[in-house]
Formats: sequence, structure tokens, C-alpha cells
Amino acid sequence: MMKRMITALAFLLLMGVLSACGQSSSSNNAASGNGSQTNAASEEPAPSTDDLTHDANAKIASMSIHITNNLLALGITPAGSVVGGDVKDFLPHVADRLQGVTKLGVVTDPDMESVLALKPEVIYIDVANSGDDLAKFEKIAPTISIDMDNGTWRDHLNQIAQHVGKEKEAEAFINDYDAKAERVKSLINDDLGEEAKVMAIRMTAKELRVMGMKRPVGPIMFEDLGLNPATGVEKIVDEPYAVISQEVLPDFDADAIFVIISKGNEAKSNFEELEKNVVWQNLKAVKNKHVYVLDGQKWLDYSSVGHSMALDDAEKLFSK
Repeated sequence: MMKRMITALAFLLLMGVLSACGQSSSSNNAASGNGSQTNAASEEPAPSTDDLTHDANAKIASMSIHITNNLLALGITPAGSVVGGDVKDFLPHVADRLQGVTKLGVVTDPDMESVLALKPEVIYIDVANSGDDLAKFEKIAPTISIDMDNGTWRDHLNQIAQHVGKEKEAEAFINDYDAKAERVKSLINDDLGEEAKVMAIRMTAKELRVMGMKRPVGPIMFEDLGLNPATGVEKIVDEPYAVISQEVLPDFDADAIFVIISKGNEAKSNFEELEKNVVWQNLKAVKNKHVYVLDGQKWLDYSSVGHSMALDDAEKLFSK
């Protein structure tokens, strides 16, 4: 009898110890804010910012000029935005739509004090440029990361649209863009011929570049407009462009050349010197007057608004 009582007493003591340990463990987890803790009612993990949706009228800080322009395409004006690195300001082709928007520095060196002072309700960042600083932004407001190097501008626009409940607006924008691309493609083919081979070059203050198949120029020129790349352009696939010497321009055998001249007097002067060169003057495209100077800011802006404006630029050139 005595042995049974001792055994029962020992069992009760053991259960008391285990219960106390469980309560202590629960308290420690709650105090430490364990990342794996779940909602007590639903026992589901806290929502990821990948699934974060917000009011389209929320105060937004955009830490990418391309994200800013995708927001504009959806009819949303951010409260604050970074500026273009070259111009140190909002990009000229959208500046009129960003009046009153707070400038947050350039994307590679954002002004965190201005971001903090803005008191945004949500922040958008480009993974490639601001991913390492994610924790800094998350301390200010819920932060949505967009990988601008993954997918097309259409993907980026749709991704943002899902966060703000503007899927229909994104679809309408893309449909309008595709219709415009077909219209412009027809104009170009009427002028150059469907078999014409084209190339795009960019003159900077330091070098001459041939734009390749990758963004920003390649997709709109060779996919959306369906133009044929000049000989060798199709091989420029690992980088957005290849630096060349003017002596190799004839090797591309282009029927038409699209020209982008970087900002600044030096780049302009370099192109003027190229035009005087006998190599340039003897190019087939030059002799046939098929050289077209593009609005570089629009063509280099890899966003929905930028691409649409680039099509407008081409339509104007080939409607003359």
C-alpha cells in the first residue's frame, strides 16, 4: 500500500514539473518573438510581404525609377521616388507626371532620411539595387521587393498590379501596347521592307556601343516590333550591348541604323565626329538615308510607360 502511494505521489510531481517547463518554454517563445510563431486563432504563419496588398491610394515610396513608371502606367502616383542617376532628377519623359513627388535620391544611393521623413505606408524596392538594404526599409514600412532582372516589363507591371488590385488596368495597358506595336511595325515595314536588317547604336561620352538582344532596347526592337537584327547583333546576348570601334560598323551590314545619343555635349560631339568619318558615310543605311535618331530616355527606360513612349517615338519617326 505504502509503495503505491509513493509511486502515485512521484507521478504527480513529475507531471507538475513537465507542466511548468511547458509554460516556461511558451513564455520564452512569446518574449523572444520567435519567427515561427503563428496566429493564435488560425495557427497560420504571418503573411509574407510577397502577398501584401494595399490600397492604391496608400502613400508609396518607390526606390526604382522603373517601378515608379510602372505605377504611373496603373494610374498611381507615388508619394516619393528615387531619381535618374544620369540626370539627377525625374526622367524627362515622365517629370510632368511627378510634380509634387518627393525626391528620394538616386537608386544606387537613396536618401534614407527623406524616406523616413516621408512616412510611407508601403515601400517598393528593386532587388538588384536595394535588396541588400531590405532590412533598413522594412523598419520604416512594409516593403515589397520586385526583381527587375527576372521576367519582362509585362511581368513587373502585372506583379505590381496584383499588390494594388489593378489587374484589369494592367491588362488594358498591355493590350493597348500590343495594338500600338502592330501599328508601328506596319509603318516600319512599309518604309524599310519586311526583310530589312536593323541595328541600334548608342554614342556615349567615352564609347560607341551596339545594342544587343537583351533589355532595354533588344526586346522592344526585335520582339515587340519583330525587326530583323543586323549581322552579328543576334550574338550579343550576354550583355545589353557590345562596345565597338567605328571601323567594324560595315560588318553589321545594316539596312537601317537607330541612334541613341547619351546626355551631354561630349556624347553629342562624338556622334558629330562619327558622321564626318568616311566609314560612316559609306554605310548602306547612311547612303539610303535610313538613320533614325531616337529619344534615348524613352528607349532606355525598361518599364511599361517607357516602352509605350518608345513606340510613340518610332511612330512619329516613320509617319513623316
